Amino acid sequence: MKPHRGTLVLVLGILSLVVCSPLGIPAWIMGSNDLKEMDAGLMDPSGRDTTKAGRICGIIGTVLLLISVVIGLGFAMLAVLGAIAHH
Repeated sequence: MKPHRGTLVLVLGILSLVVCSPLGIPAWIMGSNDLKEMDAGLMDPSGRDTTKAGRICGIIGTVLLLISVVIGLGFAMLAVLGAIAHH
């Protein structure tokens, strides 16, 4: 049985919220994969709660990243439209 990576997933998830939103993507993917392996009996299930918490943080970090990208693109489009309107 493989050892769990709950602490790593949690650290990546927390870092995605605090420092670097793109780290939410690997936290989300790794957490989901690890939970599937735990359910299949291939990974140590003792880190299930930590893995779940890291996955949730990763999901939130990824959503915040997507929202910030959409807002940034919106501002960029407004700037372009404003520049076109003034010419």
